[in-house]
Amino acid sequence: MNLFFILLGKILPLYLNIFIGYLLTKYLKVKRDLVAFLLVYILGPIVIFFATLSIEINMQMVFLPLFVFLFGSAIAFYILIRYKKHWSDASINTLAFTCGTGNTGYFGIPLAMLLLEPQVANIFIFVTLASLLYENTIGFYVTAKGNFTAIQSIKKILKLPLLYAFIMGVALNINEVKIPIEIVPYFENLKWAYGILGMMMLGMGLKGFNLEEDFDKKYIKVAYLYKFILWPFAMLLLINLDRYFFDFLNEDIYKVLFLVSIVPLAGNTVTLAILLKAKPEKASFTVLLSTLISILYIPIVLSLYGGF
Repeated sequence: MNLFFILLGKILPLYLNIFIGYLLTKYLKVKRDLVAFLLVYILGPIVIFFATLSIEINMQMVFLPLFVFLFGSAIAFYILIRYKKHWSDASINTLAFTCGTGNTGYFGIPLAMLLLEPQVANIFIFVTLASLLYENTIGFYVTAKGNFTAIQSIKKILKLPLLYAFIMGVALNINEVKIPIEIVPYFENLKWAYGILGMMMLGMGLKGFNLEEDFDKKYIKVAYLYKFILWPFAMLLLINLDRYFFDFLNEDIYKVLFLVSIVPLAGNTVTLAILLKAKPEKASFTVLLSTLISILYIPIVLSLYGGF
């Protein structure tokens, strides 16, 4: 019960940002497309470059984001093929995208800082790179497929600066280039700006929402089945296989993997849906509802896991 109230107190400001985002779009006419552009093309690349350059790369660190990326990508393509006959519009594309990832950045990083030791929280932050990479490569592709051809989608991916920020960060890290300590606070502030604007985007995506048109029971059912049940089940399976057979990872990494699996649906589902005009209202409602459900869901599954 104490964990529930701690979580509630910590994440309430996130919900305030969602409300502010809605008000800015509805009453002050702030263009959500511009905020989405800022997140994907400017702040996102800076955050991932800084994080990639800051961690110590070893085999376990390579495995974590690689597994999360490949697992999420497999789910996205499966959803796209399995359910393509159920929706005739871009809903299937946003559904495939959101089932393959989670809100590890805007929601997950504050949660990790609350629940984990600082060094373990840093591991979690590194794993969020997998989500960002997925969202801006495979995820972008399956979402763009709703309105663009395969070739057009690939061309759009190649234009994303996040890819090149990640490559540059890894290259500089391998060559032991360090960020001057004087500018570290500047990058830390940009991470906070990224998180605040990302949560505001959820509220901005609700502008124009029509409950009768955008409340899709089947869409929500599929999204929540994969995010709230399949993801944690798969991570628990991996954890137990490693614990009893492979002994490659450790308890800290187990915590990170499990925490990655239980965050709500990704806020960037809304960002990309807005940029690509792929049913942003439906996506925004589904993501927002998953965030509300997580107030109860996360404390419950954490107490059942028992590793925190």
